[in-house]
Amino acid sequence: MAKPDRTKPDIGRATAPGRPGAILGVLGCSGLLLRAADEAASATAPALAAPDLPNPGLALLRVLGALAIVLAVFWLGVWLYRNWQRFFLRTGPPRLRVLEARPLGGRQMLYVVAYEQERLLLASSPQGVTLLTHLPPGSEEISPVATPAPAPADPAASGFLRVLSRALHRP
Repeated sequence: MAKPDRTKPDIGRATAPGRPGAILGVLGCSGLLLRAADEAASATAPALAAPDLPNPGLALLRVLGALAIVLAVFWLGVWLYRNWQRFFLRTGPPRLRVLEARPLGGRQMLYVVAYEQERLLLASSPQGVTLLTHLPPGSEEISPVATPAPAPADPAASGFLRVLSRALHRP
């Protein structure tokens, strides 16, 4: 039989009966390994422990605050989109002005409108807006509406103009 080589450790035969030194060596190594594992676990325990969770009330407050900021920025963008002309297209005084408006009853209105140097008499009704006549240019101040210029060819419109003239020239 061949003799075992004593220069290499015989790990497979360490638990064999009759070799108490090998058993004690394995137990000692395993004790060292267990102690090293415990020390490593205790050193990394704070890193592996579950972190403290944030306060749910504070987290909800942060989410609601962020939502309020996003909504405010959104509504500001909508307002600027609708009103951008106020800031970028202002070139001077408005050229179109309503000088006077009179209700005629029901849902009919009469308007004197000025555009640059021209004045117009307009009637509005549920069916739409109608140009009645061009008025002579007047001063910048609101002046009483003059009698309309020539009556249109439509007989219904001429009757309306007569009634309108009488209504406007009442004392």
